[in-house]
Amino acid sequence: MFDVIIIGGGPAGITAGIYTIRKKLNTLVISKDFLGQTGKALGIENWPGDKKISGVKLLENFRKHLGKFKVNINEGEEVTSVKKKKDCFELRTSEKDKYFAKSVIIATGANPRILSVKGEKKFIGKGVSYCATCDAPFFKDKTVCVIGGGNAGLETAIELLKYSKKIYLLEFSKELKGAEILQEQVRKNKKIEVITQAAVKEIKGDKFVKSIVYSDLKSKKKKEIKTDGVFVQIGHVPVAGFIKNLVDLNERNEIKINKVNNQTKTAGLFAAGDVTDIPFKQIVIAAGEGAKAALSCYNYLKKLD
Repeated sequence: MFDVIIIGGGPAGITAGIYTIRKKLNTLVISKDFLGQTGKALGIENWPGDKKISGVKLLENFRKHLGKFKVNINEGEEVTSVKKKKDCFELRTSEKDKYFAKSVIIATGANPRILSVKGEKKFIGKGVSYCATCDAPFFKDKTVCVIGGGNAGLETAIELLKYSKKIYLLEFSKELKGAEILQEQVRKNKKIEVITQAAVKEIKGDKFVKSIVYSDLKSKKKKEIKTDGVFVQIGHVPVAGFIKNLVDLNERNEIKINKVNNQTKTAGLFAAGDVTDIPFKQIVIAAGEGAKAALSCYNYLKKLD
């Protein structure tokens, strides 16, 4: 029986683990990997203390910090179900293992919605990005393509204006879907070229991205754009399906939490980071939320004694 099981190996989960261990709680961290969204970032320039660091390196630092403490880690497993029985949680995993804990912290994050086209996976971190905040500065004076005409896509195109010389914004539908005020900003800037009714088919390159191929749904012809980068902004999918029996989800399938103590609707079950309904999805915020969840979890366990 563990005091707490933390599900997720990103900034929120690892930070939560550091805090629970320092509070002398018997802790188990379960994660399919220690990469997540952060590990896919080409470079990060807004993590305090590091002027510039790759996502992979930052997560390595997080993992090393966690490894300095006596903590149980199960990597390569995914939690498939969580049940509560009186004051105990029962977790089952993809490896058909079963674990028990007095409390649980969900820090599974959110996965970018992928295009599922040829070349996308091959060029992740080599021109394909899902985070403009992380990677936009690396495309200074370069040509980029943004996929997605919703708010996220429009905001990404606007953010890239500070860096890129040319921005193509591709949207599958006949019209952009984002807020009118964002559409106005995009359309009035000559550096941004909007292409609607564009179905992306392939991302091409050698060591890095060189071009993107799309089908023009109006002319029924395939077209190719030379580009140095591709920002995929077609939404995120919170990893919360396995826990929906014990939490409330909002319209975006994010876990609803008490913003003060990170408690879900189930006593002893906490959540932190991008899987929750906090408004800003940033590494530093996720780490802070992980710490908050851990301290709240500690207070909860003290009351059980």
